[in-house]
Amino acid sequence: MILVYDVGYGRFKSVSEFLGSLLSRNVSVVVDVRAFPRSKIQGFCKGDLERALKESGLEYLWMGRELGGFRKITYSEYANSEEFESSLKRLIELAKVKRTCIMCLEKRRDGCHRRFIVARLEERGFRVEDLVDGGIKKHA
Repeated sequence: MILVYDVGYGRFKSVSEFLGSLLSRNVSVVVDVRAFPRSKIQGFCKGDLERALKESGLEYLWMGRELGGFRKITYSEYANSEEFESSLKRLIELAKVKRTCIMCLEKRRDGCHRRFIVARLEERGFRVEDLVDGGIKKHA
């Protein structure tokens, strides 16, 4: 069973705290699923975050166009589309070879579109754990 982490970076006070959590769990790549990769929290804007991750030996992949929220249709409807499925397959192939963490802003998965991504990964046999709390979190 392949382990994937997910996290809402809003739980961290700093990028260095975020990096510490990633490194302590041997994460290799962070997949950013924010539709708009900006942040009021210093260091979490796309460019700054990508730079900090690379300096720590981690990879960064922005998949906000493919897997981000804010759709013209509901995310639930989008999660049943061919585009979503194709993007999910890309994420799955990555997770098979590199320890992956899916990242967005929302602290709790159940209030975020990540819950749809996580549900699909679990349907395919992946174990998805919250980066901070560990264990498998329940989702809607």
